[in-house]
Amino acid sequence: MQPTVVSELIRLSRPVMGDAETEAVIAVLRTGQIAQGKVVSRFEHEFAALCGTRHAVATSSGTTALCTALLAHGIGRGDEVITTPFTFIATINSILSVGATPILVDIESETFNINPALIERAISPRTRAIMPVHLFGHLCAMDDILDIAQKHHLVVIEDAAQAAGAKLRERHAGTFGTGCFSFYATKNLTCGEGGAVITDDDTIAERCRMVRNHGMRQRYHHEMLGFNYRMNEISAAIGLCQLAQFDKMQRCRAQNAEFLQSHLYNVGVPIVRDNYTHAWHQFTVKTPFQDAVKRNVIVDDLRKNGIEAGIFYPLPVHRQAYLVGEFSGQSFSVAEEMADRVFSLPIHPHLSLDELERITAVVNRI
Repeated sequence: MQPTVVSELIRLSRPVMGDAETEAVIAVLRTGQIAQGKVVSRFEHEFAALCGTRHAVATSSGTTALCTALLAHGIGRGDEVITTPFTFIATINSILSVGATPILVDIESETFNINPALIERAISPRTRAIMPVHLFGHLCAMDDILDIAQKHHLVVIEDAAQAAGAKLRERHAGTFGTGCFSFYATKNLTCGEGGAVITDDDTIAERCRMVRNHGMRQRYHHEMLGFNYRMNEISAAIGLCQLAQFDKMQRCRAQNAEFLQSHLYNVGVPIVRDNYTHAWHQFTVKTPFQDAVKRNVIVDDLRKNGIEAGIFYPLPVHRQAYLVGEFSGQSFSVAEEMADRVFSLPIHPHLSLDELERITAVVNRI
């Protein structure tokens, strides 16, 4: 189709940043204390309060949050962790980085999340943990996953990188096991870079604090393997400003999702299951055909018409170049199908009604 004349590209992601964030960063710089300190502690306290947990341990990224949680639970060489093939690579990298082995289980086509009906058959004597990924902001079927984990005495480490604000009934993402979040620039709640582990377990929280700080509880006394996974004061200052407006931003995302769901046709719009609250990190739709080439053409056409779309993710984990040998001979048909069919549309809080109407009109026309 011929591209229309547009004045400005509608971005896929655009963080909500204002004077408050600027002033908070300047205030930190003026103190001269920019490494982890009181501002990080305050951010941890307020994020834990948002989630309804006793502890939040801030880290330098969502990836290091996952690594921290795995190490805090003593998971390492010889252990297996069950997870999904349809996720950002950090999920797998965190498991590999501690020496454990990722075991993949296919996904549900409706939510893009790990299929709980397939988990039990993947459990072996070496299985130590299940790592569900709440992809795009819709929680996994945590009731079923917790039942399986309790039956087999497994740890649950939630990759909630995309799920801040998501709930099952009134229970927040990350509170069903040990929860790991990302505050990357594109996330619903951003620190620019950053992450956090949340837990109600005092022992796990203490171990997480040691892991992120070179294994120290007392300075220069190293009790366990640890790393520099600390958050800095600047990131935490931004995060505190984001927390102050988080509920408002989430309402905007939900309203934008409702508009897109009701005005798009000829693509499969995302569902929200009963009793679930979607975080709407991404608004991911399915084309009516399993053809990556056609899907890519659609995404290119959207760009030509002034709308930035994203593909999350064009390759499932087991087809990534450096992991092909790791998962040789394995196939996950639903994940492979979704990788060829899906693309994501803008849903961020900055969108105007005119922009939402433009998005739906162009998608429907294409």
